[in-house]
Amino acid sequence: MDWSEAAEQRLNGLNELDEFLLKAYEISALYKEKMKKYHDNKIEKWEFMVGDLVLLFNSRLRLFPGKLKSKWNGPYLVTQLFPQGAVELETKEGMRFKVNGQRIKIYFRHAESANEVIEVYHLDEV
Repeated sequence: MDWSEAAEQRLNGLNELDEFLLKAYEISALYKEKMKKYHDNKIEKWEFMVGDLVLLFNSRLRLFPGKLKSKWNGPYLVTQLFPQGAVELETKEGMRFKVNGQRIKIYFRHAESANEVIEVYHLDEV
């Protein structure tokens, strides 16, 4: 076996390995870019205004959570908007705190349902 030929084969193998790793890195970077673009398109952008009523997502870990218990607390009043999506909320008692804007959603209250009259019919009377 010729030593120069063996050394050349070894260098060619190392070069092929480097090319393979570089191509894998490029493919991985393209995949990550595509997935980020897809994810960013799926995120809903909420536009909040000062004075809006919002609900706050309760992400606290609970040992025995209720299945039917709502994970949204509130409503809270939006008092101030900060750059980068932070929002200052105010409770009914007047306490203020800041939260990430992705943890809140608009609260739609039904004014008609509060004044709605419910009629009851007993089956014995019909």
